[in-house]
Amino acid sequence: MKKFIALTGLVFMSLTVAGCSSDYVLQKKNGEMIITHGKPEVDDDNGLITYEDVAGNEHAINRDQIVQMIEK
Repeated sequence: MKKFIALTGLVFMSLTVAGCSSDYVLQKKNGEMIITHGKPEVDDDNGLITYEDVAGNEHAINRDQIVQMIEK
C-alpha cells in the first residue's frame, strides 16, 4: 500500500511540473517570431537568451535582437 501511495504521489508531482512550462513568443527586430517551449533563460553575463524550440532543439540568440518576449 505504501508503494502505491508513493507511486501515485510521484506521478502527480511529475504531471504538475510538466504542466507548469508555458510557451513563449520572442519577437525579433526584423519582425520574425520565435515560439519557444518553456521560458527562455537570459544570461546577463554574455547577453544571450537561450531557449528550446518546439522541436526540442536548443538555440541561443543575442538579447539585442529581441524586441519583446511574451508568454503564450
